[in-house]
Order: sequence, then structure tokens, then C-alpha cells
Amino acid sequence: QVQLVESGGGSVQPGGSLRLSCAASGFSLDVYHIGWFRQAPGKKRDGVACISSSDGTADGTTYYADFAKGRFSISRDTAKNTVYLQMNSLKPEDTAIYYCAASGARDLRCRTYEYDSWGQGTQVTVSS
Repeated sequence: QVQLVESGGGSVQPGGSLRLSCAASGFSLDVYHIGWFRQAPGKKRDGVACISSSDGTADGTTYYADFAKGRFSISRDTAKNTVYLQMNSLKPEDTAIYYCAASGARDLRCRTYEYDSWGQGTQVTVSS
């Protein structure tokens, strides 16, 4: 059974940091593009950061939404079959449910419709 499980969410003050984890079971994350998305109440789900699969010429290619550039970092640990999202300098507007997802598309894109398998999400709350 293919499964993605997010963890690492929580409550943090503005300026703080969190590291989200996306662990896979039932398949290797290496052969998929992996993305982090977020959805705040009343808003659509948006791409945050995405990383290409490790089995092609685009190995390690990353994409960041403008709001994530310079603050967030996506990385892959092949041995642990896990993808991370390091989030620094968090702001109240980063409050949302964060989801990871896997895409088998040929090219790396960070759009929700490209992703087939989704985790259940982890809540991130940034508040003083």
C-alpha cells in the first residue's frame, strides 16, 4: 500500500523554525517528484516547494514558491525514504495545513493537479 505520512508540524512563534518530514511506505520516493503544498482555511491549496525525482537527469532540481524563497528548504534523504521541508523565519501567514505529495509526471512542476498520492497533512500554526 502506497502511503505518505507527514510529521513535524506544530505551533511556533513568529521568527521560529520547523522541519516537516514526509515519509513514504510501499514505494521509493526516489522515483517520484515530491512536493510540499499548503492550504489555509478558506484558501486553495498552493505549492510551497517541490523536488525532482532522483532517477533522471534533473536529479535534485528544486522549485520554490516566491514566499518560500530564502526561508524554506526542501531536501531528500534516500536512505530514510523521506523528504524534508525546513522552514525558517516563519510568519503568521505561513499558518496552514501542510501536505506532501508524489508525482510520476515526466517534468517537475509544483502544481497540485500534477500530484497523485497525498499524505493526510500536518498543521503548522505561527502565532505569538
